[in-house]
Parts: sequence; C-alpha cells; structure tokens
Amino acid sequence: MTTVTTLTVEYPADGLTMIGHLALPAGVDRRPAVLIGPEGTGLSDVERRRADALAELGYVALAFDLHGGGRYVSDPEEMLARCMPLLADPDRMRGIGHAALDVLRAEPRTDPDRIAAVGYGTGGAIVLELGRDGVDLRAIGTVNALTTGRPGEAARIRCPVWAGVGSEDPIMPPAQRDAFTAEMQAAGVDWRLAVYGGALHAFHHPTVDHTVLPGVGYHQRHAQRAWRDVVGLLAECLPVAE
Repeated sequence: MTTVTTLTVEYPADGLTMIGHLALPAGVDRRPAVLIGPEGTGLSDVERRRADALAELGYVALAFDLHGGGRYVSDPEEMLARCMPLLADPDRMRGIGHAALDVLRAEPRTDPDRIAAVGYGTGGAIVLELGRDGVDLRAIGTVNALTTGRPGEAARIRCPVWAGVGSEDPIMPPAQRDAFTAEMQAAGVDWRLAVYGGALHAFHHPTVDHTVLPGVGYHQRHAQRAWRDVVGLLAECLPVAE
C-alpha cells in the first residue's frame, strides 16, 4: 500500500463555503486526477474512502461537497428539499462542479490535462452536466444518475460515459434508463450502461443508521462490482502511467 496524504480543502460554490476531501498519492510528480461526486445526502466517509482508494492507485482525488461545510444531510425530507431544486437547475449543478474542478486543477500534483469525473446520485448528475458543458474530461462514470440534460447538449460530451444502475431502482426506472441511453446515443457519445440485477437505489452505499427513502438499499456484491467497473473505466481511459 502506498502512502496517501489527505487534506481538507475549502472553496466557494453555490453561495456556500464548501469543504472537500483531497487525497494525494505518494511522490511529488504530477498524476492523473479524479473528481468524485457524492449522493444527495452529501459528502461522507464513503466518498472520502473512495478518494483515498484512488490515491492508493496513483490518482489525485477530490471528493466534493454538496451542502456546504462538508455537511451530510441524514433526513430524507431535508435532502429532497435541497436536492430536487438543484437537480432541476443545470446551471447550478455546473457551478458546483466547476468550482470543485477548479480546486482539483489547481492542485500542483494534478495533471490538468488528465482528469476524469465519477459521481453517485446527485453527484453523478453534476459530473454529467460538466460533460454536457463541454469540459475536457477523460471519462465520466456515474452510479444511480441516469439524468437527462437540455436538448442537444449531450453532443458536447467529449469522453466515454459509463453508467451503473440497479435493476430494481424505483428512482431510476426503465423509462429513465431508456431516456438516458437515447440521449447518449443520439449525441454520438461512447456510452455504456451496466444494470445490476436485483439492486435498489444507492446499492453501492453501505447501510446507514438513519431513515432512508423507499427503494434505497445496500447490495454488497454489486457494490463491489460497481467499484471494480469504475476502476476499470479509469484504467482504460485514464491510466496512471501514460
């Protein structure tokens, strides 16, 4: 295991002071980097551990904040009240994504020409909006984030897109899958969709000790598979040694 350095970083976005988690691999050279977006509940130790795991693989990784102050919103009603207006506003999502991306690019260890973005739920919608905004990314990976954008803007996505979803996810049902894949196909995007049989929404996120929305549930095997798929996407599109 390589030595990983972790830092707390503050930056402004969406009228808030965001607090993200930056993980740096061993060494002093520039490395490819990955932006990590959290579920609608916000930044948690789950995303921090993912950033650390990617740093162990040799990436600079930044898990970004959604709610300001690095806050995790455990109450489902409050989470929906915060996230639904955000998900309906592509420009707000892009603002949050760009602010975090600027922090990642400014890190001296980051190779600014070699960045990918991976997001879960609301964080996945944000990284997709970065793609629709024409940001130069090497890859976009999402789980539980089959969101569609404004007409025609998917044509600005400049990298492969991988998406994962649970087959029993009521928040991302088959009609939503079809709309997402139709948008990607019409735009000429290099896209892939993995459907994990029997999995619910947020199947990748370990069980929590607070109330969750109906249709949310952890699936350990598929969580492990989805993580391997994300790492495989990065190995293909953003290898540590180029």
